[in-house]
Amino acid sequence: MASTTACSKSVLERLRGLLLLLAFLPALAWAAEIEVHNPGLTVTEEGHLLSADFRFELSPSLEEAVNRGVVLYFVADFELTRERWYWLDEKLLSRSLTYRLSYHALTRQYRLSTGGLHQSFETLGEALAVLRRLRNWLVIPRDDARIVAGGNYQAAVRLQLDVRQLPRPFQISALGNKDWTLASDWKTWATKLPLPPVVEDK
Repeated sequence: MASTTACSKSVLERLRGLLLLLAFLPALAWAAEIEVHNPGLTVTEEGHLLSADFRFELSPSLEEAVNRGVVLYFVADFELTRERWYWLDEKLLSRSLTYRLSYHALTRQYRLSTGGLHQSFETLGEALAVLRRLRNWLVIPRDDARIVAGGNYQAAVRLQLDVRQLPRPFQISALGNKDWTLASDWKTWATKLPLPPVVEDK
């Protein structure tokens, strides 16, 4: 009897695991809907600035949510690693930049915010055009001692919709729903990082 009960529990656990996997399959299949193009680092007196282009469209469900006042949070992530022949690659730094996309019914304008910067637009298309163009994000300050001039590094960037910051009912709706899954894969490239130019005292 005990053996039969244990067997039944084992079968139930496997079925439960299979159902969970099936629930997440749509999200996995649609996880790379943002394409990353032209990523690159530019060296300035401040340090290294990241620029990249993202190609994507909002699903009808996401567009409707924005127009009904739901704030969408997009997160751009950057990582810099250095290869090590004797061990795993060393992650030197990681940065995140959060965008908030919203619609204000009173002003009938869309707003794109990041940090303390706010931009207003007449149309959703105009706001998305700015969101798709990441420009001059300071990801490596000039005084970062971990960066060696001429060293070989791997840089990576991605953009994704952060459903964890949605209101709770929308988080539940987003689970396993391809219409609410919007993300890119990591876009990596090899780079040699020159040191920022010396700032002369005037």
